[in-house]
Amino acid sequence: MTTDSDYLVRSQSIRIHTADDFEGMRKAGRLAADCLDMLIPYVVPGVKTSYLDDLAREFILDNGALPACIYYRGYYHTVCISPNHIVCHGIPGEKTLKDGDIVNIDVTVIVEGWHGDTSRMYDVGQVNSKAKRLVDITYESLRLGLAQIKPGNTFGDIAAAIQKYAEAQRCTVVRDFCGHGVGQVFHDNPNVLHFGKAGTGPKLEEGMFFTVEPMINLGKPDVKVLNDGWTAVTRDKSLTAQCEHSVGVTKDGVEIFTASRTDQFRPLPVL
Repeated sequence: MTTDSDYLVRSQSIRIHTADDFEGMRKAGRLAADCLDMLIPYVVPGVKTSYLDDLAREFILDNGALPACIYYRGYYHTVCISPNHIVCHGIPGEKTLKDGDIVNIDVTVIVEGWHGDTSRMYDVGQVNSKAKRLVDITYESLRLGLAQIKPGNTFGDIAAAIQKYAEAQRCTVVRDFCGHGVGQVFHDNPNVLHFGKAGTGPKLEEGMFFTVEPMINLGKPDVKVLNDGWTAVTRDKSLTAQCEHSVGVTKDGVEIFTASRTDQFRPLPVL
């Protein structure tokens, strides 16, 4: 028998969720996407990353939800803000964004116990063609990975689609971080790799919830974590980009819980 407390710890196997659970994830995913939509006009040259973090926290609380990252494993901020060569988990602070930066903002909200986890890339001012190309490649990598999600396919199919496309564009896929199961647990089973061999790994089943969140580098795939214990950067200081959706496997494909409802940033991927 499964009890409420069983849903609050990482599971030993991949959870299979119900129709009611899908509705819980829809609510959480919509609010997470709305939060990133709200930030669009504020991601401009000269803005402090701490100000963006404050805006996100106030928005989430004003909408009756909770910021999942505050106090999570010692983290004290609402979002992660990762510009340029920062791969992920950049800590908001006094740093200001500059014209020409590209920046990832990653947010997770808790709505009625369910986690909506998503991230996007933002252009800061006038961005050069090299950076724009990387962002486009990263979004297309995610789209191709999501297109593999349907019952009977494998997690390796998602990974292989992402890796094949990114490397064909002369980019690399970060190996040190991955997607994860999500739901009433923030980081649940399974780990969702963004590189690998098609046909390998567990088979996808209706009711599985997880994130897909490829991190794509212009240079080598190697990263290192700074002394703050959070900030991960490219070792060769090359540009990097990431985008993430929380998704559920349906009977014939995939539902993207964290798609923007207003298409202000990027349209819903065509699968």
